[in-house]
Amino acid sequence: MTLMQKTNLRQKPAPCEQHVTIEEREHGAVWITINRQPKHNALARPVLTELAEAVRHAGQRESTRYIVVRGAGEKYFAAGGDLRELSAVRDEAAVTAMMEEAGGALDAIRRCPVPVLAYLNGDAIGGGAELALSCDMRMQGNHARIGYIQARLAITSAWGGGPDLFRLVGPSRAMRMMSRAELIDATTAMSWGLADAVIHDGAEGTDLAAFLDPLNRCPPLVLRGIKAQAIAARFDNGWAAHRSVEQQHLLRTWLHDEHWRAADRLLTKTTA
Repeated sequence: MTLMQKTNLRQKPAPCEQHVTIEEREHGAVWITINRQPKHNALARPVLTELAEAVRHAGQRESTRYIVVRGAGEKYFAAGGDLRELSAVRDEAAVTAMMEEAGGALDAIRRCPVPVLAYLNGDAIGGGAELALSCDMRMQGNHARIGYIQARLAITSAWGGGPDLFRLVGPSRAMRMMSRAELIDATTAMSWGLADAVIHDGAEGTDLAAFLDPLNRCPPLVLRGIKAQAIAARFDNGWAAHRSVEQQHLLRTWLHDEHWRAADRLLTKTTA
């Protein structure tokens, strides 16, 4: 029986409209699934709120060793924000509130006291890529891609994902990904340090089980100590300054007419 078989699994109802589902697995692993497959697991505000609450709750429990975040289905880990919801964000105050709220949800992952791993069961794009990089490690399906494609909407990153990307891959590759709106495949992501493992056989296969096995054997207190160092390394003064720059430029690009022209084109295409 593999580590990923759901023995002794307890299914817990997710809050509200079940935008996320929560599974407690063996070895103290908690799996959180974004459950909006028909919407490409788009990160609408209620989804981010529930995701943050689920992560906070799991992280506070002594029995939790680590958390895995994934999307429903096999095509998308998570898309960006919900376009219809974001179409109402039209002034500086609204943009700032959106950034702070969504960025705060991802901060719940960044500051979670236990390791949070992203399983990219499918593409992570836009805000979904920012979610993936807010996690401590990424296990990327061999068919999945990751991309900061915000430039296609004539905006920059919004939720702290800019500082995360530049820190992880360096300025040159980060600029390349963002300015070209590239979708990076699993092999390239692995070589760049965007991914920590490439998964060829799905969530219940041997690749993912082999990657997680050392974590299953690592004492929980040790994992929490390692995560505390990761938090200290991530949230230094440089990161805060970088995030401030990111927010300033998101305001400028979001409120620009070019963004709304791009958003309208995409929204028209998706509803046609």
